[in-house]
Amino acid sequence: MSVQVVAAKMAEVELKDVPNKELTAVSPLTPKAEEKGSSNSESNASATSPTVEPAVKGDPSPLSSTPNAAKMPQASAMKRPDPQQNGGEAFVNRDGTVAEAPRMKKQIQFADQKQEFNKRPTKIGRRSLSRSISQSSTDSYSSAASYTDSSDDETSPRDKQQKNSKGNADFCIKNIKQADFGRREIEIAEQEMPALMALRKRAQGEKPLAGAKVVGCTHITAQTAVLMETLAALGAQCRWAACNIYSTQNEVAAALAEGGFSVFAWKGESEDDFWWCIDRCVNLEGWQPNMILDDGGDLTHWIYKKYPNMFKKIKGIVEESVTGVHRLYQLSKAGKLCVPAMNVNDSVTKQKFDNLYCCRESILDGLKRTTDVMFGGKQVVVCGYGEVGKGCCAALKAMGSIVYVTEIDPICALQACMDGFRLVKLNEVIRQVDIVITCTGNKNVVVRENLDRMKNGCIVCNMGHSNTEIDVASLRTPELTWERVRSQVDHVIWPDGKRIVLLAEGRLLNLSCSTVPTFVLSITATTQALALIELYNAPEGRYKQDVYLLPKKMDEYVASLHLPTFDAHLTELSDEQAKYLGLNKNGPFKPNYYR
Repeated sequence: MSVQVVAAKMAEVELKDVPNKELTAVSPLTPKAEEKGSSNSESNASATSPTVEPAVKGDPSPLSSTPNAAKMPQASAMKRPDPQQNGGEAFVNRDGTVAEAPRMKKQIQFADQKQEFNKRPTKIGRRSLSRSISQSSTDSYSSAASYTDSSDDETSPRDKQQKNSKGNADFCIKNIKQADFGRREIEIAEQEMPALMALRKRAQGEKPLAGAKVVGCTHITAQTAVLMETLAALGAQCRWAACNIYSTQNEVAAALAEGGFSVFAWKGESEDDFWWCIDRCVNLEGWQPNMILDDGGDLTHWIYKKYPNMFKKIKGIVEESVTGVHRLYQLSKAGKLCVPAMNVNDSVTKQKFDNLYCCRESILDGLKRTTDVMFGGKQVVVCGYGEVGKGCCAALKAMGSIVYVTEIDPICALQACMDGFRLVKLNEVIRQVDIVITCTGNKNVVVRENLDRMKNGCIVCNMGHSNTEIDVASLRTPELTWERVRSQVDHVIWPDGKRIVLLAEGRLLNLSCSTVPTFVLSITATTQALALIELYNAPEGRYKQDVYLLPKKMDEYVASLHLPTFDAHLTELSDEQAKYLGLNKNGPFKPNYYR
């Protein structure tokens, strides 16, 4: 028996004793029909009310989308989705027959979006597709997204004149009115960042960064805000831009601007906006940075390219990403690195905590928020088995996925094998896998040839810092159709109808599409703060124009600041034991080459 016949018979039974005047679906939660504004009921189509106001602005009701709504059958008590249509609706009439309600074609909306998408990377096109963090749970980084202003204001922040409550206008963000909600986000983050708060409390009297002018380019999140406010408490002046066009939390940026910080960032920047924001941070008359805190190397690159004379007064660079560190080593090898640089990425407290534990949790969060995928039984290939790859593989394996690994390094490859993963070349499994994840820090890891061979519905994403790992540019060709599904989720459709699901346009998945554990970021942020203090206060000659690792003593200090959170108690060496090992009782306990 068909679904329609069953529904018709049910309608005949349920409507048999209903009076012939007016049929409305009434529930205890539905406002009475005579009350004004009762448009939330989806079945208020009556003879006295031929049209129904849409329940959600911008989402036309099937009844209000046609001038003939008054002629529609009144029996709207049973409204159900038509299984033969995508999102269509059907109404059961009094005689038991099923009538399809007129509706707007939803393809119109997506066609507009597709046209805008094809204009990328122009400024307007990218802004029109990016939504504020407050507009959808898929964009949200926290519950505060429910409260923030979600107006559809597509005006570029560059075209707005905004001031904070003190009259300061030296910032460029999405909406300064979101500051209160951003402040609550920051307060929540402070509770999960004990080491930074302890450092702020212990060192703010000494002001070890007094006179420091720090220009930063990192992800602007609540955790970064705690770091920035800690640096300010230690005496530094800060100007900040975002290192990723999708990772900025707009309400946090507003809270920082309200607090007096010069922040130039918003979620959904265009490429042009991205470099404009960095330039605004650096190029200010009467203000010149003397310290750089970078994530990815873009800020350092921009200063080298546009303002090389600034390096005469810059004391050092602190870099936290694989990509940025690689650029620094290239400059050093070429003899072009003119200031000392601290490689935070390869410090133990970054590698073994942020890269591993952070990605182990956030990979699942990012994939779930964007695709609602079930991991059990899925075949996944993870490109790269460094600390990020290890975290991703461990999480996916624990969820029941079948995980393959690609790797160029024999040591990491052997680790993958001994951890129970099958080591393959990408082209050996590309036709069968359901999810492809890159985390190598390299370029062109997944190229057009691989993308062409993927199965229908394959999910493609990147967990590395840079957007160079997936050759997204090769997908912007006339024969392929891009279709926006939701924020940071696109279908790329081949002429034969095959489609892949591309997340965040190949940019960093976790910070573009979800969030990361605050406690782990506390470890990294504290390491960054100590690296800035070390470089800024180092006597002349201690560090040459080269790239350095953070001393192990500082690594251990960062770790020790986080132990009280777990009520952990360290065992102390006896004098005899310390002498036997040749160590100081108070550390460091590992040599500088230990990773």
